[in-house]
Parts: sequence; C-alpha cells; structure tokens
Amino acid sequence: MPNIVRLIAAFAILGAAIALMIFGFWGWGILAVFISLLVGVTYFFNENMLLAQWFLRKDNMPKAETFLRRITNYEKQLIRVQHGYYNLLIGLIESRKAPMQSEKYFKKALSLGMHMDHNVALAKLSLAGIAMGKRNKREAQMYLTEAKKADKNKLLADQIKQMKDQLGMLDKQQQIRYR
Repeated sequence: MPNIVRLIAAFAILGAAIALMIFGFWGWGILAVFISLLVGVTYFFNENMLLAQWFLRKDNMPKAETFLRRITNYEKQLIRVQHGYYNLLIGLIESRKAPMQSEKYFKKALSLGMHMDHNVALAKLSLAGIAMGKRNKREAQMYLTEAKKADKNKLLADQIKQMKDQLGMLDKQQQIRYR
C-alpha cells in the first residue's frame, strides 16, 4: 500500500474518532484513536520491513525474503529514510545465495544513506568480504578501515578483526601461489 494512502486512512480514522467522541461514544472514539495511531505509525515503519528484520534476527532467511518481496516498489511504499535499509536487507539476503551479486545492493544502500553507524559499518564490512572474494586486497583494506571508523560502538569489532586476519592469510596464499 502506498504511503499516501496510509496517511489518508490515518487521518480519516482520526476524524471518525473525533466525531464519535463528539456524539458521546467515548469508548469507540478512544479505540478509533488507537487504530489511527497504529495506521499512522505504519507510515514511518513499514510492517514488511519490520517483519523481515525480525526474521533476519531469527536467521530465517526464506521468510525474511518473502516479506521483503512483498514490497514491490520501495520508492512509493517506504519513506526516503528506509530506502537504504531496504537495500541493505536485500543485500544481506542475496549475500547468502550469491555473494558477488549482492555488491550492488550494498553500494546502493551506502549511496542512499543510513542513519545508524553500525549499519553503515555492516555494509562496508560486507563489501570488504566481497572484495576479498575477488582478490582485490586494496579495496578490501579500504572498506575495512571505513568499517572500523563507522563502528563507533564496537559492535562489529570481532568481525573486523577476523576479516583483517583473513586478509593477512590472503597475502600468504598469494605468496605460496607465486613460488
């Protein structure tokens, strides 16, 4: 459902709630106010995005993918702030199936912007992993340093350290290959 329809529905239900209260039906009016608040909140937080994030946390990728696929046109169904997060979630799901093809989603998520620093760090860490898969050490190192800067709360510190260790192993593998 497009966001403008959600706003119109929320205001229509709020108007009905006020009318019910004016005519003395306080109980129904208060219930209608809560329903209008619920519809209004879905303008800012899309229910499909929330459910997809919940299933991602539960590590249930197929269900998360079904909820993300319900969003057919993310530019109309989501507010501008959520566009980057939508691409990040699609990239995370795609990285499980085809890691090299998820790069475009992570780059698009970074270009659209995300407000939380740890999500930016997650996208850059994923891009570093893709660059390592392509054997592009310089790009992987650049993304790792950017991810370390973005991870201010040290939520991804262990993963960044593991990735740096793997990057060091990449050097050793290349040396062995050239001998």
